[in-house]
Amino acid sequence: MRIAVIGASGKAGSLIANEAWSRGHEVTAVARRANSVDTDRYGVIVRDLFDLREEDAEDFEVVVNAFNSPPGQEHQHKTSVLKLIEVFENLPETRLLFVGGAGSLYTDASRTKMAVSMIPEEFAAVPRNMLEGFRMLRQSKVNWTFMSPAFFFDPNGPRTGRYTLGTDYLFNNRAGQSYLSFADAAVAMVDEIEKPQFIGRRFTLVSESGPRTDPEEMPVTEGPPRKHGRQP
Repeated sequence: MRIAVIGASGKAGSLIANEAWSRGHEVTAVARRANSVDTDRYGVIVRDLFDLREEDAEDFEVVVNAFNSPPGQEHQHKTSVLKLIEVFENLPETRLLFVGGAGSLYTDASRTKMAVSMIPEEFAAVPRNMLEGFRMLRQSKVNWTFMSPAFFFDPNGPRTGRYTLGTDYLFNNRAGQSYLSFADAAVAMVDEIEKPQFIGRRFTLVSESGPRTDPEEMPVTEGPPRKHGRQP
């Protein structure tokens, strides 16, 4: 497939780009600087997300948005979604996948409480803006899929290839942890690209192994999620 990755120079985006490339897909990085990505592996579109044009994206089957705002600019997690809606509503055949946040996940069966309420105020700006972006995306005509990670989203965790899927609720893995590594998120995103299950929907997931730390209490509110995964 022809796949573009916005934010391919970042931690999450680079892992997604590499995962897709390693499976034989044609990957293009969308980055502000060509020297920030591996040009031996990927094509490059040198473009800031906020300057992205419809013609930049129209030749791709899938675009993955792994944008991360700079410090102090957390509102860009909302304004970037507005920009992408503007571009992709005119490209209904192109799938747009988002690396989102856990803040919009529900923590109770009545859907009255979200995980964002559990995040300390000093760290809440990004998840709050991601939540607003997710709400706007759901109202759009974009061909979207939104991935919400577990509460503990570990940039340095291992690639196990084993994960469990859910939809709108926080839940724990078998070790009692709401834990996901960036590497396993990349595996799941490319799995979703290859075998779509969540078109026009959000999904979440946990890695089925993680650090042996005392977990936060994350109740399963939806019943056992489906199990799915690739072997490393």
